Amino acid sequence: MTELVLPNDTNPLHNLMGGKMMHWMDIVSAISAQKHSNSVVVTASVDNVSFSSPIKLGNVVTLTAKVTRSFSTSMEVHIEVWAEDIPSGTKIKSNEAFFTFVAMDGNGNPKRVPELVPETENEKNFYESAMRRRELRLVLAGRLKAQDATELRSLFKE
Repeated sequence: MTELVLPNDTNPLHNLMGGKMMHWMDIVSAISAQKHSNSVVVTASVDNVSFSSPIKLGNVVTLTAKVTRSFSTSMEVHIEVWAEDIPSGTKIKSNEAFFTFVAMDGNGNPKRVPELVPETENEKNFYESAMRRRELRLVLAGRLKAQDATELRSLFKE
């Protein structure tokens, strides 16, 4: 997805507002999840969104999203955000995050999603680490006890 930062998208410092960025990130990642699941999806969680570099008025923003792993009814999506100042020829990676979506059936109930089969080394790395991120999300949400987070606990074994 590509967007142009216009005056209405910026704060008084002429930087892209964080809420607008998150809105764009939600849209691009939802489209990715919808394509994978072939259904309507709802946002279930948003991981840490860090703003490493400001995006300026007039920059062209490119957002890429890819499903990194699917579970029974949910999918994790990785988003990268790049900002380009076309006149100067500079391009920076500004943001990166993981969003989680749940696929919904016609009655608004969660529905099963297809399994994701990673192909490249990068896809396999994201796929393998997705279970740890999922367990961390569930622990932080109070839906999983820390002692039951086996993937997370395995990181700390000697």
